[in-house]
Amino acid sequence: MGAEMPIFTVFVARMVSPELHLAAWGSLVFPVSMVVEGPVIMLLAASTALAVDSENYRRLRRYMLWMSGILSIAHIAIAFTPLFDFVAHTVLAVPAEVLEPGRIGLQIMTPWTAAIAWRRLNQGVLIRYGHSKEVAIGTMIRLVFLVGALAWGLLFSGYSGIVVGAIAVALGVTAEALAIHRAVTPVIRNEVAAAPVAKNPICIGPFMKFYLPLAVTPLMTLFIQPAGAAGMSRMPETMASLAAWPAVHGLIFLLRGSGFAFNEVVVALAGLPNGLIMLRQFARRLAGITVGILALIGFSPLGALWFGTVSGLSPELTSLSAAAIMLAVLMPGYQVYQSLYQGLLVHHHQTKGISEAVLLYVVIALAGLYAGSQWCQVAGIYWAIATFVCAGISQTVWLRVRTTRFLHTP
Repeated sequence: MGAEMPIFTVFVARMVSPELHLAAWGSLVFPVSMVVEGPVIMLLAASTALAVDSENYRRLRRYMLWMSGILSIAHIAIAFTPLFDFVAHTVLAVPAEVLEPGRIGLQIMTPWTAAIAWRRLNQGVLIRYGHSKEVAIGTMIRLVFLVGALAWGLLFSGYSGIVVGAIAVALGVTAEALAIHRAVTPVIRNEVAAAPVAKNPICIGPFMKFYLPLAVTPLMTLFIQPAGAAGMSRMPETMASLAAWPAVHGLIFLLRGSGFAFNEVVVALAGLPNGLIMLRQFARRLAGITVGILALIGFSPLGALWFGTVSGLSPELTSLSAAAIMLAVLMPGYQVYQSLYQGLLVHHHQTKGISEAVLLYVVIALAGLYAGSQWCQVAGIYWAIATFVCAGISQTVWLRVRTTRFLHTP
């Protein structure tokens, strides 16, 4: 899934007015869509932990439908009403030329939240019952539809980059949700139905106590995406920073992806004999490998090769992006450890510490972005990434403190 943004950049950078449409995607469409869907992201962890029998799954599905419906209405309100102008112009203060492309892209992305909610609920069931291969197959289907739509748009459509890109992303995630639905149906019918009935079925009160800290976690984290765009919009080299952001963020996310996925692995395996020992060993290796790869790209000519030749960015954006990666080399490493600590807290149903850590991240990130909007003298993307790294390290340290007693559990 982490390949989605780099693939998006590769195609859109080769269409008409690439800087404009990459900036519209990076400053408006993608961050706003991510913030709206934020509360449903942790349905995957919740489903992995709580879908222990048919009744619990049905209740989780009902909660998911309510959340996705309400959030889809919020997305529509932003994309199709004057609320868009308030968000884009007043709150984010993006350049005027990206407003209309951003509006169109956000409208096309309307199915995004509901598809994500349905997909993540059922991915959790697949992971819990040992069918993670089907999760990977669903992601491959998503990428096939993404690449197919982007290639069609580049070669045959004549549409703008933001239209083609938004259609491709929305189509890909919808196809993945349908594939996961097809894969999970026999698992629900045969394995979930045959599971022992839980002594205490989940109900709305305990579920919200368990889930709200999880839901707030990605919501606060994802809120930093538009906050970062708003900050860069008030810093030097605005258009270049916003245009480079999808390519830079995409590469970082690609290498952080295995760290994100590690969260559900920890939830599922932490209770097994020697599970914690093996998970900690794996975390060290994964963190070292992903940091090493990003460092190799950032501190060698591979950066210019990736952003210039592969991604197709202009020489100016290539130079800006390659330098920005140097500041982000620790991100994949601390993401692995965040997932290790968060997974342990979810496994032990102690999710409050996750919200505390994310709140710390948000406070530091917002303070840093505000300081940058007042005093930054370098390209905004440099300041934003440095701020995110400082905030992310602080978040990881707090999670480590809150997880200390579980790290020594036999």
